[in-house]
Amino acid sequence: MTYHNIPPVFDENSRILILGSFPSVKSREAQFFYAHPQNRFWKVISAVFDSECPQTVKEKKKFLLENNIAVWDVIRSCEITGSSDSSVKNAVPNDLSQILEGSRVTRVFTNGNLSYTLYNKLCLDKTGIAAVKLPSTSPANAAWSLEKLISEWKRLISEV
Repeated sequence: MTYHNIPPVFDENSRILILGSFPSVKSREAQFFYAHPQNRFWKVISAVFDSECPQTVKEKKKFLLENNIAVWDVIRSCEITGSSDSSVKNAVPNDLSQILEGSRVTRVFTNGNLSYTLYNKLCLDKTGIAAVKLPSTSPANAAWSLEKLISEWKRLISEV
């Protein structure tokens, strides 16, 4: 069993929650979200909010909080091979209540298919907030160009 080792990023002003599935090996090593250099999360989210792309963990946390974004993952622990979502088995969900009770989150977005599927299966009954599925920023989602990801994320998030 592999355990999630990164605390959520949020504060009392967070209005949207973006959930991944489970941190990649690189993210677990770096102790922060979307640390793999080929993951396009930071490029996409900074473009959506018309900001410079943050580089350091400190800049990334500041960016998220300044834009009222909370970030975490659906899975607390699971069996996983490397960073492959397709290998996830026996997923145990994170307790999202600490974020929902300590913020103003009213919208939940999932980064990719697995986080969407598991959120609906393991979390929706507890949160009562329907999730909007965003296309994955993972390098494994090669069918989506950076420009197409930015356009779709911007469209979906702007509905907030």
